[in-house]
Amino acid sequence: MRWLLPAIAALSLAVPASYAAPPGPAQGPACRAGTAPYQRELERELRLPVDGRQSAADCAAIKRLQQRLGVRPADGRATLRTYRFLVADQIRRDPARRRACPVKPYRITCVDLSRQILWAQSGRRLVFDPVPVRSGRDGLETRRGWQRIYLKHRDHYSTIYHVAMPYAQFFNGGQALHGTRADLFSSGSGGCVNLAVDDARRLYDLLQKGDRIYLWGTKPGTGG
Repeated sequence: MRWLLPAIAALSLAVPASYAAPPGPAQGPACRAGTAPYQRELERELRLPVDGRQSAADCAAIKRLQQRLGVRPADGRATLRTYRFLVADQIRRDPARRRACPVKPYRITCVDLSRQILWAQSGRRLVFDPVPVRSGRDGLETRRGWQRIYLKHRDHYSTIYHVAMPYAQFFNGGQALHGTRADLFSSGSGGCVNLAVDDARRLYDLLQKGDRIYLWGTKPGTGG
């Protein structure tokens, strides 16, 4: 029977392809996004070499960040959208980044116009996680300081701007917190604080008439 062993060994080496181990996971396409306006800011925050020029390593790191934060598209491009979601995440994780909003025993909606981020806190506890917003454009800036919600209207429509203002919560004249389907990361509003519609709905369900809002800072690109 010994004469059969070489033949068996040879057969064992000739395993049909259909029975072979499956190949490893296919490599995804290379990250090829070019340099974008928030390149330096994201390089700095991600502790990458800060040179303002996109590299393959920069692109891959930014893409991983976008995937973690749920930013779409997750293409590795250093956009304002990506930067604002990163800032919102930092504010959520680090209480020191929330110091500019007063700590009170009651609920406050905090609107940081400089960073274009909104959150709500009760004492030092977050009750609404930070989200990106869009405030008033140059010449129509959102009013700052202490405000109070005096009117809530779930399906409001602006007869001035002829746009829907879902989940509107008015705090000063015609200025309100409300949802929009417009791009939060370009231009500005007519004075309102715009949120993504889902965020506006959640905030509408949380807040009540009489709730306090504190707004401070200056929207980038405006005079006040």
